[in-house]
Amino acid sequence: QCTEIVRASQCCKMQHRAYQPVLPCGNKYLQQKWDITCYKEHRRKVKSAQPMVNTTSPQAYGHLHVKMKKLKLEEERLSVIQRDNDMLLGKMSYIMRTTGRIDNRNDYEYKSLSREKRQQELLRVTKENQVILERISHCGSRYSVERWREDWRRTEKYMERIAHYPR
Repeated sequence: QCTEIVRASQCCKMQHRAYQPVLPCGNKYLQQKWDITCYKEHRRKVKSAQPMVNTTSPQAYGHLHVKMKKLKLEEERLSVIQRDNDMLLGKMSYIMRTTGRIDNRNDYEYKSLSREKRQQELLRVTKENQVILERISHCGSRYSVERWREDWRRTEKYMERIAHYPR
């Protein structure tokens, strides 16, 4: 009967030849119509046939594949990035709204809580140094320079006397 069905489909393509049924029949045209109907039904069943073996993948459980901790950490990281971006955007918009000033000049004066005390200490030390300088400059030497010179002259005389070639 398969060859008959194949021949029936071929018959639709070749209308110029007369239909030749495989088995004897009373009416060739009626047999041809039945064969074509049978073939079309067969093709429809083949197209809609379901496999006998289940080839679908096993059921996937979402809680096994989705890592909630990883998602939470990623969300926190993205929120930090978003916050930083918002801060930068605010700063940039402020710069665009204003004329954009240079802030690397240090025009301000440092205010120290102990400035007056340090200045008073500096004045006290300066006065003490002046007093010490005055005492040193007015103080006489304990060494006699005249005695040193006399001693040196005496040493030169001794050296002249013992030299091979006197002056």
